[in-house]
Amino acid sequence: MTRSILITGASTGIGHDAAHTLAERGWTVFAACRKPDDCARLESEGLTSPHLDYEAPETIAPALDSVLAATGGRLDALFNNGAYAIPGLVEDLPTDALRAIFEANFFGWHDLTRRVIPVMRAQGHGRIVQNSSVLGFAAAPWRGAYNATKFALEGLTDTLRMEMRGTDIHPILIEPGPITSRFRANARAQFERWIDWKASVRRADYERLMDRLYRDETARFELPASAVTKALVHAIESPRPRARYRVTVPTTLATALKRTLPTRAFDRIVSNS
Repeated sequence: MTRSILITGASTGIGHDAAHTLAERGWTVFAACRKPDDCARLESEGLTSPHLDYEAPETIAPALDSVLAATGGRLDALFNNGAYAIPGLVEDLPTDALRAIFEANFFGWHDLTRRVIPVMRAQGHGRIVQNSSVLGFAAAPWRGAYNATKFALEGLTDTLRMEMRGTDIHPILIEPGPITSRFRANARAQFERWIDWKASVRRADYERLMDRLYRDETARFELPASAVTKALVHAIESPRPRARYRVTVPTTLATALKRTLPTRAFDRIVSNS
């Protein structure tokens, strides 16, 4: 039997690259998207693409049901992927914005994961791979909403990994740094939706932020989406997967600095980067 994987957020970027790469490696891939038009496009590319939107809880169970119907009730791997950021200061972040981003970046992931675990228990194995971030363990200013969702994801996944000891179900974290994607463009849309920067006491700081936010350029040490796919392949195909996969130089560097520097020294470095 071919191995099967459900990948969320597969319309572009990391999810799209992972879906095509794993299909080429012989996996049966279900590449979920939150927009029906994107699902249709992926179907035209030769992929099976269920409609799944983390912010629309009513789409989660039907999407998984369609996958299980196609596989005879089995699923070897789940790759929770697809998240967005809301740039802005914590003091200017509406609580409703925080609720919305947690639905997309955290609660929906948890809902799908809980539904997949019984399937993996019944078949006796499985890999649950969470696409986290360097910002899941090393916070950065102006990214409070995204930091919060990824810190929560890391804590929940660490707990789940310990609770799955003694089974052949492996919860795994991938922690990318800057990856080529539509992440910045999506963040701009969320910024415009939620942040009233002109009314902020730090309006001048926002003007400097927007110079970076609205300038499309390659970030330092940015890698293509295939760098994350490489980690994903090891996570789901290795007989002994790692608990964490750190992708890009910034993630590796942040790991080292967090271990060695006092907190305020680390804060200074990150705040000035």
